[in-house]
Amino acid sequence: MSDPSHREAVVVGAGFAGLYMLYKLLQQGLSAEVLEAADGVGGTWYWNRYPGARCDVESLQYSYSFLPELQEEWEWSERYATQPEILRYLNHVADRLELRPRIRFNTRVKSATFDEARELWIIETQRGEQLTARFFILATGCLSIPKLPELPGRDRYKGRILQTSNWPHEQVDFTGQRVGVVGTGSSGIQSVPLLAQQARELVVFQRTPCFSVPAHNGPIDPAYRQYWSANGPALREQARTSFAGFPANGEPPVPALSVSAEERQRRYEEAWQRGGLEFMGTFADLFFDRAANATAIEFLHGKVRSLVQKPEVAEKLLPRGYPAFAKRLCVDSSYHATFNRPNVTLVDITQHPIREMTETGLRTDEQHYDLDTVVFATGFDAVTGAALAIDIRGRSGVSLRSKWVAGPRTFLGLAVAGFPNMFLITGPGSPSVLSNMVLSIEQHVDWIADCLEFLRRNELDTIEADEAAENEWVDHVIAVGNLSLFPQAPSWYTGANIPGKPRVFMVYFGGVGTYLQKCNEVAAARYTGFTCA
Repeated sequence: MSDPSHREAVVVGAGFAGLYMLYKLLQQGLSAEVLEAADGVGGTWYWNRYPGARCDVESLQYSYSFLPELQEEWEWSERYATQPEILRYLNHVADRLELRPRIRFNTRVKSATFDEARELWIIETQRGEQLTARFFILATGCLSIPKLPELPGRDRYKGRILQTSNWPHEQVDFTGQRVGVVGTGSSGIQSVPLLAQQARELVVFQRTPCFSVPAHNGPIDPAYRQYWSANGPALREQARTSFAGFPANGEPPVPALSVSAEERQRRYEEAWQRGGLEFMGTFADLFFDRAANATAIEFLHGKVRSLVQKPEVAEKLLPRGYPAFAKRLCVDSSYHATFNRPNVTLVDITQHPIREMTETGLRTDEQHYDLDTVVFATGFDAVTGAALAIDIRGRSGVSLRSKWVAGPRTFLGLAVAGFPNMFLITGPGSPSVLSNMVLSIEQHVDWIADCLEFLRRNELDTIEADEAAENEWVDHVIAVGNLSLFPQAPSWYTGANIPGKPRVFMVYFGGVGTYLQKCNEVAAARYTGFTCA
């Protein structure tokens, strides 16, 4: 092209979403480039290298389906893949599809501004480089902006500070050390058992205990692998029209209180023994009915009490005050049993808050803990954080941050009124984190690619969500969410973990299949709800 700084499309992020989006754009013959802050591909799987990091979706399903060769060439070693294996897979995909030459690494996007006169996006990096693009696509992920607690005295602490969401690339040795872990969400629950095996002493600082089920991880059963090999396309198609993006498994769910207590216990026990997130689908009404949900809580509390030898510790580990699954369900490997180890201490910081960091450790209002290393497993500014970390400005210079000041507003989680030719992959208002993310990513990328082809065929320059359609969709997302128990828990789903963030349930809970149908209807009606010019 005559302007070397111009691309037809710029994609931000080189994780699962960015790699597939780049592939589709190149297949369509568009000039495209990915801008990636890291020095390698992988997205969240590049940064989150902490001990025990692994996916909570089965490997055979947490992988691309768009090319049969990728499925056939890659053999997953475990039911739930570890971070290193997932990262190797994504590097394999980048090399296999020859994507690296179109990825600009070590490049963090500072701003993106829509130039109305030229109908182009002007994109500036933090190094001062400037590009222009017709299409600006955010593949920035839902869990990619880490949250660190504001603790007084952090600057004077002389020990080592680590963060699960930005872990060192080299191996970290905790042998003989006194280690503190702050946070007991997914990353804390995954890392604690392995840290306890190395550390001389491990102190876990817990604010809110999370519900967790066992992974029962291990090598993939050869028969199960063969089943997926033989039936993969049909299973994937079944997943696309399902509720959460997974093919059906086991007995069809019924209401929890429609069966006897003995039958309920049997079904819960079978789901527990299978392991994984399928536990949430044991009964049909666990997300909607507090009485039904209470039966799951009772079962899960009983499991914790049976796994933890000291009753006073077990009671501290019981999640209370919010419905099961209204916060992200965790999948663990021996997390609760780890508290039986003599070198592990649990500190309830709701009773004894952390007051400060000192030169040698952490001080609660009860005592001081000498620590050689402090690990912050404190989560993310989820769903909206990555998009809002960029100064994005649409028509009339309106910023995305001001547009979303009371909560995110999108049409289908794909586009924002007032921001032409900008797309979000698994953005707020889509099923995203309540689904199999890779499946949802593929659906979004395919929809965006088809939309761009529609514009090309019809010689159209821009597409923009209508404000009325956006308002209607936002109201629908909130209404569907309010039918569930999700809003009854302070969680990162609602932004409750970030001070000052609007408390809005940010994810579409209408189901992957229903959402797919709506997206397809919009496209089939020549992108109703959008204005094209």
